[in-house]
Amino acid sequence: MFLIEILLPVRDNQGRPFAADTYRDLRDQLTDRYGGVTAFTRAPAQGETDAGGDKIQDDIVIYEVMTEELDRNWWKECRASLERIFRQDEIVVRATQFDKL
Repeated sequence: MFLIEILLPVRDNQGRPFAADTYRDLRDQLTDRYGGVTAFTRAPAQGETDAGGDKIQDDIVIYEVMTEELDRNWWKECRASLERIFRQDEIVVRATQFDKL
């Protein structure tokens, strides 16, 4: 089994929150493809990056799906699409292999 985590920003680079529909569309897409999704949206996590000496802080939400197979090409395309939608240089999508107990 694989756990796929998608880290998404809450606000754009000007501090404006993204529309709820943006997240809902992704939830629907993941549910249709993988049969379910868990969205951690109530208490956004905080991320910090060092961009050329300037520290940038972001509130993020995390989406998770579990799947038997890891379709790397689909996830690569999904990540690229999310980077366009959220106007980000990089969206983190990570996969962890695990044993379901």
